[in-house]
Amino acid sequence: MNTGLLVAIIVVVVLVLAWLLMRQRRTRRLQERFGPEYERAVSDAGSRQAAEQELQDRTTRRQKLEIVPLDTRARDRYLEQWRLVQARFVDSPPEATRAADRLISDVMRERGYPVEDFEQRAADISVDHPQVVDDYRAAHAVAEANERSEATTEDLRQALVHYRSLFEDLLVAEERDEAGTEYERPSMASTPPPQRRTTEEAR
Repeated sequence: MNTGLLVAIIVVVVLVLAWLLMRQRRTRRLQERFGPEYERAVSDAGSRQAAEQELQDRTTRRQKLEIVPLDTRARDRYLEQWRLVQARFVDSPPEATRAADRLISDVMRERGYPVEDFEQRAADISVDHPQVVDDYRAAHAVAEANERSEATTEDLRQALVHYRSLFEDLLVAEERDEAGTEYERPSMASTPPPQRRTTEEAR
């Protein structure tokens, strides 16, 4: 084998190994960033390569959005609205679920996320909140069933739990405010939505 051919083979091997290493690093980076959303994307896309391109496209789109933290007053206002939603569940689970869905959209809009299309909304959210985006999808599916009068009270209660997981994440600012203060996570997770009152309890 002449020297020129041997060098060419070595170069090709090195390039292939470098390409494989870059693919592995990209896969590991996306897995770490998206967590369970990575495997969901692979399942939906039908291949790892297509899924990784989709997740990379989401990341690129998210970088173009101007997502801002909520100021303290807005955060407190939304927390109070959530408490009212949860209290409303006692007497009207369907309306409380509708209100929770609207509240999530309002918070997302104020933070800078486009909210016109649900699938795009979920894709954008998955970049910043991959651990709870499936909860959001599950809650939205129940909300749609609710509009068709096909959701049970337990379905609606679970939807409220799912909405709350994203709501809590949205209210936590990754950035510091102008005074350098870090926001604390809302302490709501330990309190489940109240059960709907029975007829006898309501008397």
